[in-house]
Amino acid sequence: MRLSEAEVRERLKGLPGWTYTGGRIEKRYPFRAFTDGLAFVNRVAAIAEALDHHPDVLLQYGSVTLMCTTHSEKGVTEKDFELAARCELALAEE
Repeated sequence: MRLSEAEVRERLKGLPGWTYTGGRIEKRYPFRAFTDGLAFVNRVAAIAEALDHHPDVLLQYGSVTLMCTTHSEKGVTEKDFELAARCELALAEE
């Protein structure tokens, strides 16, 4: 079920650095090297597969941007927050 904008903004308080824009939540993660970002993307891919919920990923030299939305609901759902939280844990495990 799609969350309201107010619900999304409230939930974002628990995810530092994540923002809400254009019907999705997103975060840019800086990395010192391209290979560090690529390794993070691979960890995110494993999480996404396990959850069967996949973010849009922008891999650039020095950063990775994750963009999460639930296309079938045309907005942000609990699935997106679960994915975001697990990605934060994956970063912490580095």
